[in-house]
Amino acid sequence: MNMLHIGSHISIANGFEKAAQTAVEMGADTFQFFTRNPRGGKAKKIDEKDILHMREVTEKKKFAPLLAHAPYTLNLCSDREEIRDFAIKTMSDDFIRLEQIGCTLYNIHPGNHMGQGIEMGVEYISLALNQLIKTESEAVILLETMSGKGTEVGSKFEELCEIINRVSQPEKVGVCLDTCHIFSAGYDIAYDLDGVIGKFDRILGLEKLKAIHLNDSLKPFNSKTDRHALIGEGEIGLEAVIRVINHVELRHLPFFLETPTDEAGHAKEIEILKKNYSF
Repeated sequence: MNMLHIGSHISIANGFEKAAQTAVEMGADTFQFFTRNPRGGKAKKIDEKDILHMREVTEKKKFAPLLAHAPYTLNLCSDREEIRDFAIKTMSDDFIRLEQIGCTLYNIHPGNHMGQGIEMGVEYISLALNQLIKTESEAVILLETMSGKGTEVGSKFEELCEIINRVSQPEKVGVCLDTCHIFSAGYDIAYDLDGVIGKFDRILGLEKLKAIHLNDSLKPFNSKTDRHALIGEGEIGLEAVIRVINHVELRHLPFFLETPTDEAGHAKEIEILKKNYSF
């Protein structure tokens, strides 16, 4: 029997086993987590027993792949070398941690070019990825689609494609599509989902799509803002979100809620989405 693979962002402050148990209680079969403090650089030491106990839960419940999320503060295309170097150093440490955890999907925000221009931003990001990617590692870096606010890189599929094309091991780089972000960036998934997916396939190839951040949008289409809303309570709407999870090219992927609510709220959203999953 096919099922909807869905989870939400869960804190690992109390350990990975607790996060996995929380996911199960929410009706989820995966979860996303920050590798370290999302606003800083500190990371807790990995507890091997905790990881072992987490795996017992995830294997028993047949979890979909987990998704690790890099801190928001990292910027691979900053106009300051020390900030770019810090991002590379932090992400390199995250790769070591992911191997200990057994997680192979690593989501990053591509970065902000800080006025240097998209071309320079793309160049810095691809150079950084070539430093980060190791042949022996199983980890795949996912470039998140962005909303286009400020000097963000990655609000256009062409920008993500150009980054990947400059990476020496492109098979180690994929995409995490954020529904709120692409709607805000000008991709109308509410009324032209097939068209958006077709465009993604022509530019990047659907084989590059590895995960989806499932969010409604507080702001209107093409607003170039990043304001998530509860599922069905934003400008995208419940019917359009349901079309996303049921789309033939998307329904096999893991979905991760980043909506502005608590665990009980995410559990309600998961219940609604499961009821409307028709695969």
